[in-house]
Amino acid sequence: MGDTTDADLVAQARAGRQAAFSELLLRHREPVYRMTRTYIGDASEALDLTQEVFAAAFAALARYDPARPFRVWLSRIAINKCHDWARRRAVRSFFSRARPIDEALHVGDPAPRPDRTAEDRDALQRLEQAIAKLPAGLKAPLLLRTIEGLSQAETALTLDVSEKAVELRVYRARIKLTEMLRD
Repeated sequence: MGDTTDADLVAQARAGRQAAFSELLLRHREPVYRMTRTYIGDASEALDLTQEVFAAAFAALARYDPARPFRVWLSRIAINKCHDWARRRAVRSFFSRARPIDEALHVGDPAPRPDRTAEDRDALQRLEQAIAKLPAGLKAPLLLRTIEGLSQAETALTLDVSEKAVELRVYRARIKLTEMLRD
């Protein structure tokens, strides 16, 4: 199936071939995971979100337009799932602050994993935190262009904006990241 196009695999999956969807998952799981992890800044949550993305994609295969690149369509689903996650997180954050202070003693340690070197771990953590703090309008184009390697046209199509808007938003995101990392 390595030389089969994504559109052909979608058609096969729509016809009931589970192996075709499995191949799509194999092809796209790493980029989707990488994008969600970078978007939200939490590796374990990104695993859950990646599963949600593929479950939603499978459920929506009938709505996929083969004229558009599958990766663009899947990226749009991933971004929507990241936005949903951010909204849920804001609600959870509100309720967690409303709890008694003694319950805060049971909160997990947010320290980075020990398998990274201290210097790399700190730099990566600072970058991930800075990216996670970017406004959604700047974060999505930055991730799609720089992390996922989509073209400006594919990014514009994914986000339903003009190519010039993508260029401007990526530029602004980089400036904002530079300022955040300088502090």
